[in-house]
Amino acid sequence: MDSEKLKYPIGRFKAEASYSPAQVKTNIQIISAIPSKFVNLLASWPDARLDTPYRPEGWTVRQLVHHVADSHINSYCRFRLALTEDNPTIKPYREDLWAELPDARSGPVELSLQLLKFTHYRWVLLLNSLGEEELARTFYHPSSGQTVRLDTAIALYAWHGEHHYQQAFQLGMRNGW
Repeated sequence: MDSEKLKYPIGRFKAEASYSPAQVKTNIQIISAIPSKFVNLLASWPDARLDTPYRPEGWTVRQLVHHVADSHINSYCRFRLALTEDNPTIKPYREDLWAELPDARSGPVELSLQLLKFTHYRWVLLLNSLGEEELARTFYHPSSGQTVRLDTAIALYAWHGEHHYQQAFQLGMRNGW
């Protein structure tokens, strides 16, 4: 399998010019399902599997799960900032370095699965309450230099969760797990 397909099993994220209410609802449902998808996939995986990189020179599945929790917690906070401030500048972080910290390299995945479960529960409650006006609110991402609408961020995080889930799932499929 080529390295692009291993790195991006569902393709790269492509933002739409706009999102219909039905698309937003579908993306929220995808976000809602991510924690249980990871739990169901990884429930019987021993540490040796969790410490397997999903691709050559990639993170281990353990690091990947911790990354998704870190990323989605940050996104949840960014949503709350965008809903309470006018186009706030969010704080970027070094995902690559966070994934190398000791808790991400060796911590039990159950911790991050629980973080995902409860973060997503709160996040989805918030997302389902948003109307058109709130979905049009924005935050500024200084690393990319882009102003991001919340409906676009919802689509991005639906993609992000599924993207990383598929990396782990495809590793399991390739190895007969």
